[in-house]
Amino acid sequence: MSDKDSAQGTGVQTRSEGWKTAAKMLQDTAPLTVPEGASAMTIFVEWEPGDPGSPPHRHSGPAFGYVLEGAVRFEMEGEPERVIEAGGTFWEPGGDPIHYQDGNALPDACTRFVVTMLCAPGKPMLELVDEEELAQRAHLRAPRPTG
Repeated sequence: MSDKDSAQGTGVQTRSEGWKTAAKMLQDTAPLTVPEGASAMTIFVEWEPGDPGSPPHRHSGPAFGYVLEGAVRFEMEGEPERVIEAGGTFWEPGGDPIHYQDGNALPDACTRFVVTMLCAPGKPMLELVDEEELAQRAHLRAPRPTG
């Protein structure tokens, strides 16, 4: 290939072997229940320092997240609260379980993450859970951390 071909993009490029090692598995989740006719959407979330995040809610289908920066305080119904730092992943099965927390675990820095959700047709991306249902399902919530 001549310099002229290279500059004009008409020459053949040699493919790098980098593709063999460029991808890194971040999350592998099974089994999944995907609503029939689901659509996929990816959102970017940015919480200010200390922001508690969304109120308790659920999604109509599974959701998969990746923390870009900061740390997310994450809690799903039946699971203990945990903090997921930058580079970490999380997922929600969707359907009935309540997602209690997704806020910023840091008091002095922003937290940013992306989430891809598979949504059932005609359903909102996020459905808030009212106080009455939270009270009825309190026994399903993992014990709260102390101290």
